Amino acid sequence: MAQTLPLFPLGTVLMPGTSLPLHVFEPRYRQLTIDLVTGTVPGKEFGVIAVREGWAPDSDGIHGLHRVGCTAELRDVRKLPDGRFDIVTRGSRRFRLMDLDTRSRPYLIGTVEWLPDVPDHDTGEDSLLGLTSAARAAHQRYCRTAWRAEEWHEPALDVGSENLPHLLAADCLLPMRDRQLLLEQTCPTRRLRMVRALLYREASLLSELRAVPAPLSSYAVEHSDN
Repeated sequence: MAQTLPLFPLGTVLMPGTSLPLHVFEPRYRQLTIDLVTGTVPGKEFGVIAVREGWAPDSDGIHGLHRVGCTAELRDVRKLPDGRFDIVTRGSRRFRLMDLDTRSRPYLIGTVEWLPDVPDHDTGEDSLLGLTSAARAAHQRYCRTAWRAEEWHEPALDVGSENLPHLLAADCLLPMRDRQLLLEQTCPTRRLRMVRALLYREASLLSELRAVPAPLSSYAVEHSDN
């Protein structure tokens, strides 16, 4: 069933199970943070949805946003002396954006429907185990090429195949288009194949360029006025 959800448009893609720190200083998103903390928005949950490149939701409305996003659970809040906030969130549930309300609150409100996975009955257990192993190997190859040992970690062995691709992608600086396609994929097996191929591709590019990305710690997401 459709329901409403506060939206936080960003130039990045949040995926389930992954952490997203935000530095909030635009007035309307300060108000969203206050509403989350005080319970005006129940559940301390809001939607993160990626802005289409070259578009702006303030002027382009729903057409300026990708249609699939991920809810963010508020995990930690630190209010700064000037009224800004540093917050830590964690991705939870995927949703599809159906409609956009730009008038009810200072921030955007979306009408959304939840986007669950579609069970895959065609892939046997042995094939799934092999695919999971290959995806983990691709992640190790990328991270050993890109990061120092303390800048990445392997997901726990008990992480299910449906959640693993999102966690593997979290350590890697994939282009936003690829991250969005990964988020939108509702078949867990196809999602594993996608992340394996993407990580092998990116690791090969890094090796050929003989370059590495900046440390992950430098990638804090800020939200400011457009």
